[in-house]
Amino acid sequence: MTQDGMEKDAAQRKQAELERLYAEAQRIEAELAAAGGRSPYPPHGYYTAYHVLAGILLGFAGAASSLLFNVVGSLLVGQHPLQLIRVYLTFPLAGQALGLESGLALGIGTCLYLLTGSIYGIAFHVVLSRFFDRASRRRRFAVASALGLGLWLVNYYALLSWLQPMLFGGNWIVRLIPVWVAALTHLVFAWTMLVIEQWARFVPYSPRG
Repeated sequence: MTQDGMEKDAAQRKQAELERLYAEAQRIEAELAAAGGRSPYPPHGYYTAYHVLAGILLGFAGAASSLLFNVVGSLLVGQHPLQLIRVYLTFPLAGQALGLESGLALGIGTCLYLLTGSIYGIAFHVVLSRFFDRASRRRRFAVASALGLGLWLVNYYALLSWLQPMLFGGNWIVRLIPVWVAALTHLVFAWTMLVIEQWARFVPYSPRG
């Protein structure tokens, strides 16, 4: 037998052994699933746990993008770069937050902003991935925009417009953030999530053979 023939024969034996091992692993997984040892992988239907975690990461990225949009906008009009964070911090700190210069306080406010975006990101991603996964790009864009504007309306006018005055005696967030800035901030958040959502698509591992 020639050298090439020996190498080809060895490769075929390795391929056969690999396929046997794959088949054995699949058999054991099936037995474990039947015995209740563990859930089958990938799970049947919608993989909720995965999409919740993906939504957290996407929401963080969306919040960072919307914050950057506001930082640039604030610098262009001569305001403090973290003016948005100052205004949002009026919810726990009332009017004194508007003059904040403490890097620690503004850093905590920024972290809270990003954390809030991560939480909202779960709802955004679950809705888009579960109900509009196969929708056209135009429809997904419309849905994401509607979700962003809906979030703005609920946050500002269904909650903060009465909750902040009741708790802290002022309505700084709704009054100090222009309507178009607030709307665009939420739209940038939604559009960012839509653009990068493809990176979070679940692709189950599929062994050869």
